[in-house]
Amino acid sequence: MTQKIVSSPAAALEGLTCNDITVAVGGFGLCGIPEQLIIALRDSGATGLTAVSNNAGVDDWGLGLLLQSRQIKRMVSSYVGENAEFERQYLAGELELEFTPQGTLAERMRAGGAGIPGFYTRTGVGTVVAEGKEHREFQGHTHILEAGILADLSLVKAWKADEVGNLVYRKTARNFNPAVAMCGRTTVAEVEEIVPVGSIDPDQVHTPGIYVDRIVQTMSEKRIEQRTVS
Repeated sequence: MTQKIVSSPAAALEGLTCNDITVAVGGFGLCGIPEQLIIALRDSGATGLTAVSNNAGVDDWGLGLLLQSRQIKRMVSSYVGENAEFERQYLAGELELEFTPQGTLAERMRAGGAGIPGFYTRTGVGTVVAEGKEHREFQGHTHILEAGILADLSLVKAWKADEVGNLVYRKTARNFNPAVAMCGRTTVAEVEEIVPVGSIDPDQVHTPGIYVDRIVQTMSEKRIEQRTVS
């Protein structure tokens, strides 16, 4: 059995980062993001990255850190809000952006991980999302062809892992992480707890260890994206 547990986020990415790769990143806003792995990716100095993620965090946390350091050249995402630097770079023509509807983005990653090269969907028909894509009629409705996503590297955040990489996510922090874990040629998981093999009920496993190559235990800062007080 290959040893998957590593000592630090930097060690977790050792030998996996280089310029111009595609990186898929789990999370929704700041919920369930692999925050320490993102910092390690920033510190690796890799540039020209294509980042596949629902959004880019906020200006000073999550993928927003990689936008600040100009390491991302292209985003594939469904949401631009909450990150002023993301918006500024896009409107200034400094950042390429492929808008993808949220459900389509999740299915593109799941499909890539399942070995499905593409699928048809009605979502986006008649909008800019459909421009340049194949159209086809099914059951009287127009559909567009969307390509599955295969990332060079996937970064996910889980609540718990066992020693062979079976993952359990916590509540809404699951979000895009299972699909992201599937679509990476190499997947690294940042977790809060590592338990012995057999400690996790097989029926409770959200991502099987076959998808996970490296595991690192970290402490989460759990920042709040929007704070409302009276």
